[in-house]
Amino acid sequence: MAAVERAMVGAVIGRGEKSQADPSALRASYLQLLHLVERLHRQLLDVIKDELERLGQTDINSVQALLLYNIGDAELTPGELRSRGHYLGSNVSYNLKQLVDKGYIRDQRSDVDRRSKRVSLTASGLNVRDKLAELFERQLGSVELVGGVDIQMMEQTNKSLQRLERFWADQVRYRL
Repeated sequence: MAAVERAMVGAVIGRGEKSQADPSALRASYLQLLHLVERLHRQLLDVIKDELERLGQTDINSVQALLLYNIGDAELTPGELRSRGHYLGSNVSYNLKQLVDKGYIRDQRSDVDRRSKRVSLTASGLNVRDKLAELFERQLGSVELVGGVDIQMMEQTNKSLQRLERFWADQVRYRL
């Protein structure tokens, strides 16, 4: 809560001091960041779509493939998938139903609460998950050489994005 209070009086979270940044430069950078986050997600989906097409896997879309990747070896409820922040409610329900119908996901009713379902990957779902893991491993081999993104840059970017995620969560949670 102290971090939220500091933010409300103008301090920069993580530094404990006021930012000396030019307000117009900060605004331009923030708006560019918003645009990039949205574009990066769409480009990730395009990369996945391209890989699926290359593999001849045309019966699922990139969002569904990413859903399979994010489920991985876990057994989750649809609510847990939503709470992880990856998917919107109607989106996850629709895509899970499609993936169950196509044989990529099995869903089972909970023994404790019959209203609750748990989902896990079938062998076909695990195969798609493995193909995406291979894609990401291949990309790791060239992200530094070709993309010019090294471990230090990734760690700093991850730290910045985690702080931004926390900032946005606090905006919603505390109605700032």
